[in-house]
Amino acid sequence: MKKLNILLMGVSLVVMGTLTTSCGEDFLDKAPQHDYTADTYYASDEAVLKAVEPLYNYAWFNYNYRAMIGMGSARANDGWNPYNNPEWATFQVTGLDANLANAWKSFYLVISMSNQLISDINQYCTSEVSQTAKNLALGEAYLMRGTAYFFLVRLWGDVIVYEDNVAMTQNPVIPLTKEEDVLKFVIRDFRRAIELLPKGSTSMHATKYTAEGMLAKALLALSGWNNGGTRDQSMLNEVVELCDDIINNGSYSLMENYADLFKYDHNNFSMQNAETLFALHWADPLTAEWGEKSANFSDLAWSGSSDITAWGGIYASVDMLDLYNEDISDSIRFQATFCLPGIYYDYWDTGNDLVSAADKTPENGYKNAYGYVYTKKFCQLKKWVVGTKADCNGHLADMASPLNTYIQRLADIYLIKAEAILGNSESTSDAEGLAAINAIRQRAKVRDMLTSYTLEDIIKERRKEFCMEFQNWYDMVTWYRWKPQYMLDFFNNKQHRAFMINQGDVLFNEDRTISYRTFPNRQSSPWYFYDEEMSPRGCYWNDCMREEDSETVIKTRDQGYVYDLDALCRSKDGYDPVTLSESNIFLPYPESDVLRNHYFNEPAQNYDFGE
Repeated sequence: MKKLNILLMGVSLVVMGTLTTSCGEDFLDKAPQHDYTADTYYASDEAVLKAVEPLYNYAWFNYNYRAMIGMGSARANDGWNPYNNPEWATFQVTGLDANLANAWKSFYLVISMSNQLISDINQYCTSEVSQTAKNLALGEAYLMRGTAYFFLVRLWGDVIVYEDNVAMTQNPVIPLTKEEDVLKFVIRDFRRAIELLPKGSTSMHATKYTAEGMLAKALLALSGWNNGGTRDQSMLNEVVELCDDIINNGSYSLMENYADLFKYDHNNFSMQNAETLFALHWADPLTAEWGEKSANFSDLAWSGSSDITAWGGIYASVDMLDLYNEDISDSIRFQATFCLPGIYYDYWDTGNDLVSAADKTPENGYKNAYGYVYTKKFCQLKKWVVGTKADCNGHLADMASPLNTYIQRLADIYLIKAEAILGNSESTSDAEGLAAINAIRQRAKVRDMLTSYTLEDIIKERRKEFCMEFQNWYDMVTWYRWKPQYMLDFFNNKQHRAFMINQGDVLFNEDRTISYRTFPNRQSSPWYFYDEEMSPRGCYWNDCMREEDSETVIKTRDQGYVYDLDALCRSKDGYDPVTLSESNIFLPYPESDVLRNHYFNEPAQNYDFGE
């Protein structure tokens, strides 16, 4: 009799056995707590919905734990730290990397669990299970499977696609599927999910609009994917229609305060966040087992930022500092994403660097006697750093955040719509497109609204809106597959990767601009690369020449000071910049899989859709 383990949904398969390979004790190796027979388990709506829950957390754990940060944000150059898995930002990850293998097996665990759920719902549900519950479970399974493949294709390109776990177990050595067919498979799954999912939900389960949002994003990707630099207009038209349906008919709205998106009180877990279309829902950090909770808090938070153990240290990249300097009115998103010297956070109350209670008066600009003032001359990560236990009603633990992980929020839909309306044009003043992109700018309370926009404007807006949300790299890959030369120029000539900013190297000026001093790291070594001009004790800053004390200005740009970081770096012997090309934009396959399956070294094939 077929057995169903309620935690793993009966799935022991992940492609080529990567699930069972691990460096150390693997939480998946623990014995099942309960065994049920599949032909008797699916006997109520409650049981069916319970079977879906691991697809919102457990299945994604090995991706969410650490790999997500490097894959989605470090590769996009949102932030940088030479001591925190720098190989992701320097594009030196190999097939032996543990986090790479963990992410790969996590995506395929999502796929295998989704396959199993689809099979079991169709085969084992009793007459006591309503059609509504079956449709919801099937819709979520298709949504999750499509989402996992959508991540895979934008990370690895050609990947293995399968729908039948039993057939895959019997013959696990199968060819890779071509990128375009992987995307078509993703789109088919999202369309199926739209047909099955309800328009509304009171239990944080996915809705029809969740699937529409993911379909819009996948169609936007496929519209220009390896298409000679031109996007398919019919696909773009459908993208706009999907976005309009979500915006006009879905029960979603932009959060009024951008910073609220990353507070415990407005976490989608508490049902107080109408901007969330799709998120991973993690269990309570205080009661959850390893594998069911969001365990990346200590990698994101930094020493002194909380009363929980933290060792992270992600700093704003030079790119992001430059972007915010372009428009100093965009301070709300900046201060919610990275800490700035002297900035006061009234919702963050820790025991370090606090203003004294006596000084916390309305006359001094403080709303109450609580709050945190960031006194360092760094720009460390703020987004996802939730503060102390008290700031989370106690729901914070070592290596466990109370916040769920966004897959898509409404802001993404507005920017997808704006990009689809831009289409193949160099620039547009389309009223609908402007309304979409300016809605995001209005929420951020930036000073000026756009009167026209380009792809460059879309890129800048996305980088700031979703900085350190582990999403920006995936959009960059979509643009690369649409406009490869444009994006190679962006990667290699407009981004500054692996540039270190040390303590004392950031100043917040009276005019609200940011002064910073930086120097590059060697790609072949974690140690810093600098000389007299570029040393941490030097005086080469982005906006002026300064004395070694960093406060005294020697020469400003108005006085003839020239800042050309690229030219300075390239003039130095031994400088080895990060260079992106077709050979490293997509990740290497896990070495263990390559050794077991000869097809990883052969051309990918078309997928048999059976239609």
